[in-house]
Amino acid sequence: MYRVIFILHLSSILLIFSCSNNTDVVVYETNFDHVNELNNWHFEIENDSGDVTVNNGYLDIDVAEGATVWFKKELHAPVLIEYTAILIDEGGKNDRVSDLNCFWMASDPRCPENILICSDKRSGNFGDYHTLRTYYVGYGGHNNSKTRFRRYDGKGGRFLLPEHDLSDPSFLLEPNQPVKIELLVNENKVQFIRDGHIVFDIHDKNTYKEGWFGFRTVHNHMKILDFKVIQKNS
Repeated sequence: MYRVIFILHLSSILLIFSCSNNTDVVVYETNFDHVNELNNWHFEIENDSGDVTVNNGYLDIDVAEGATVWFKKELHAPVLIEYTAILIDEGGKNDRVSDLNCFWMASDPRCPENILICSDKRSGNFGDYHTLRTYYVGYGGHNNSKTRFRRYDGKGGRFLLPEHDLSDPSFLLEPNQPVKIELLVNENKVQFIRDGHIVFDIHDKNTYKEGWFGFRTVHNHMKILDFKVIQKNS
């Protein structure tokens, strides 16, 4: 079997297209090594209370209130999203080791064709996102005391099962330490993986198979490195 691959470099963007039917394909990858990378992200920051910048090979999110940073490209399952994050605790005004959160396969019922069209209806305040249709993990939320998985149904339901409400220190955050996150959506399986260990493994018979990804946090300073989207074969 032969394979033809086309590779297109656009600034720090790496797009790879393959005609092979039996391999995973990296469809997006960045090391945040160019300021133009910000063009691929959309910010919703509560009360303009902070900044999102590209600096020395990382995406820097430094906010005093709530913020969501959306990747502009719609994603389709089966897909794997990977990134590394560092929660900064160096005495800065927003340094707070908490809330390495994320939405994925997210859509807004008010504008299902593109979640960004309704951006003006979301201020960055967390309550504005409760009506999304999405998967959500609050990792180290509630001042780094809880890690939770919720499935939002697009009607205000944000379902939390007891087994998805974790408070053991092994599921919480450490300051200034890199942590690798992987988000997998594959047929009826949804997984949240930290440093190679599966934290949440969900069987969803009505899997959300398309949508957007967004970093979510509140009153926090974090760095994001090595963001990658992989289209899975199965």
